[in-house]
Amino acid sequence: MASANLTKELSSLQRLRAYLLPHRARVRRAALFSVLNKLLDLAPPVLIGLAVDVVVKQSDSWLAGFGVPDPRQQFLVLALLTLVIWVLESVFEYAYKLCWRNLAQTVQHELRVQTYSHVQSLELAFFEDQNTGKLLSVLGDDVNQLERFLDRGANDLLQVATTVLVICTAFFLLAPSVAWMAVLPMPLILWGSVRFQSLLAPLYGAVRERVGDLNADLAGNLSGIATIKSFVAEERELARVSATSEAYRVSNRRAIALSSAFSPLIRMVIVVGFTALMVFAGFLTLDGKLSVGTYSVLVFMTQRLLWPLTRLGETFDLYQRALASTRRVFGLLDTQPSIRSGELGLEREAVQGEIVLEGVHFAYKDRQPIFRGLDLRFPAGQTSAIVGPTGSGKSTLVKLLLRYADITGGELRLDGVSLSELKLDDLRGAIGLVSQDVFLFHGSVRDNIAYGRPSASRAEVERAARFAEAEEFILELPEGYDTVVGERGQKLSGGQRQRISLARVVLDDAPVLVLDEATSSVDNETEAAIQRSLSKLSVGRTTIVVAHRLSTTRHADRIFVLDAGEVREQGTHAELIARGGAYAALWRVQTGAALV
Repeated sequence: MASANLTKELSSLQRLRAYLLPHRARVRRAALFSVLNKLLDLAPPVLIGLAVDVVVKQSDSWLAGFGVPDPRQQFLVLALLTLVIWVLESVFEYAYKLCWRNLAQTVQHELRVQTYSHVQSLELAFFEDQNTGKLLSVLGDDVNQLERFLDRGANDLLQVATTVLVICTAFFLLAPSVAWMAVLPMPLILWGSVRFQSLLAPLYGAVRERVGDLNADLAGNLSGIATIKSFVAEERELARVSATSEAYRVSNRRAIALSSAFSPLIRMVIVVGFTALMVFAGFLTLDGKLSVGTYSVLVFMTQRLLWPLTRLGETFDLYQRALASTRRVFGLLDTQPSIRSGELGLEREAVQGEIVLEGVHFAYKDRQPIFRGLDLRFPAGQTSAIVGPTGSGKSTLVKLLLRYADITGGELRLDGVSLSELKLDDLRGAIGLVSQDVFLFHGSVRDNIAYGRPSASRAEVERAARFAEAEEFILELPEGYDTVVGERGQKLSGGQRQRISLARVVLDDAPVLVLDEATSSVDNETEAAIQRSLSKLSVGRTTIVVAHRLSTTRHADRIFVLDAGEVREQGTHAELIARGGAYAALWRVQTGAALV
């Protein structure tokens, strides 16, 4: 288990290193500033030792050997050195913070954008199986954990390494007979650090999972707040969120209990070396084998060694949190899309719009097949309608046309070319979709109409709105076309959202139009308005109307009746009524009228 975790950790670190490679010059510069800052930070103990040496030896001090025999002048030199060192230390502290923080922000930005870009490339089925809150947790908080480590942790590790290297070297130069006492705890500290990492890794993995669960609950509840209120379920949902938050708190508490023990244990190990060095070096000083100034430097340097090493626990804590988050981010990046874009380009202007299904088979994962050899032909430039009971495969057919899902057998072609050979962007750009579940973005009415063509002029947007018979209600809004519709268009009625969606498709002017239950949840007046718009919009373009309401389909050139994934009937409205079959029965149920 430990070797497997180590392998995963090394793999994650190698992949993370790939994100830093393009910024290696900035990494080197930031690392240099960190090291220089720490070197200057270690200078004060040396200055104190020199000052003690001046007090004790005066004209025979170490500084006197540089041509400054007067002790007062030696103190002035020390004062000038102190001033220069502190100024430079402050300059390099500012420089390393600036470099590391900007680098952290840049890497965070690039990783988040790449991850989001990858998520967008995944098929619709992925999002149907995933929880939006958990995805937001990965894109948000997990990426932020990496930024926090680069912001603070990388500098801390560099400065600790510099401190250990410089102080150990100084000890062996100044007092080799006692230096081993300061170095002795190092192997134990390193072993303890590795051991703590192996224990912390699964704990922080669990923490990231719990925070994902919490974000999922919060995102779901905020999206469904109207349903919660309508069923008076506030207390129940509060209890559920509270339980999830408590699980997150407990996971964090376990990790905190272990990580908090690191620094005290390290301090106990270090104090052994510090005490031994203080006592034995003191004996040597009393015996005249070590100067008072050198002894002062050793004692103060040991203190300088103590505090960075005790802070190592916080650094490893940041590291493990970042590593757990990095694994989740890379896990998302490793998810491969099952729907691949073809290589053949498609010019919208050249699209005729004939769509043919031959022997199409399709089944959702772990479910019974929807289609078993379905044959359909939608002629170019005509309006075709798909009707049938719930579960007959109507909406599934729309997903296959847009390649939100791929057929498992047979052929699905547009103008004689298999959809799998076409570039996905070109295919979907050639199909205008108006669905039952209209999604409007938080923005103005104008922005939502122009979503498919952001460069559209004001006149073009307004023309599309008039075509969709939406302008009348738009002008009645507080700020007209500049009115903000709210998240998901919640400030508008269902019929208003539907007409804005239709205006969006009108402006996009795609050669193929697909209407998926576009009038199922609107009133009769709105349906009549949409029907008038569609009768104008469908002229000269291939239009596929998927509907449960037969009033929406009665004027189609051809109507296909689906049932259990098969075409039971097809013909015009009049032909199907005259036939007296399944379509006629549906018409009678919906209208309550006798057959004519």
